[in-house]
Amino acid sequence: MRARKTAGTPDKSGTNPGAVLRAYRRQNGWTLADVAARTGIQVSTLSKVENSKMSLSYDKLVRISQGLKIDIALLFGGGQLQPEPSARPRGALNGRRSVTPAGGGKAIQTANYLHHYLASDLLNKKFSPIIAELQVRRIEDFGEFISHPGEEHAYVLEGEVDLYTTLYAPLRLKTGDSIYFDSGMGHAYIAAAPGKCRVLSVCIETEPMQTPAKKR
Repeated sequence: MRARKTAGTPDKSGTNPGAVLRAYRRQNGWTLADVAARTGIQVSTLSKVENSKMSLSYDKLVRISQGLKIDIALLFGGGQLQPEPSARPRGALNGRRSVTPAGGGKAIQTANYLHHYLASDLLNKKFSPIIAELQVRRIEDFGEFISHPGEEHAYVLEGEVDLYTTLYAPLRLKTGDSIYFDSGMGHAYIAAAPGKCRVLSVCIETEPMQTPAKKR
């Protein structure tokens, strides 16, 4: 089953990874086909993203980040994108920080989630903290499971959540419950209670991108 696709929804933070992607592609003289070859994302999908007809889910942001060798945080910014060095200069001071006010973060609306990316101004983070407001209440409406390299820790902030995966039976998580799992395994968060259902998800990348898993 294919994932449902929706047009990108502008948000108060002005997040537009599609415009950033287009600018970076043109800066490097690449065609959409070149980017598709580097990222494994179809040309038609990339075209829709660049023209704000589709929003990028986390797994596709990771594919673009890895395929084009840019920090994922740069996709939220704009300007002249350049690959970031993997290490800081010798002697550089440690002690950086990033504060995200309540209700803040770079927001991206997809068919399945409203994602708020926290600490999005910091480059070369060891992990990506995301608050996800779940949009889907039936697994039949979710589409293709999400799969991205690494590991993930999820903490239910509000409501109840059913976590579906390709290897385990569905798991009901209530407010305050948490789970740590291999995010290379196909997974889907489904809202399981009336009202808002929100999850704090912390994703860490530890291995090359895998082919997205299909729902069983």
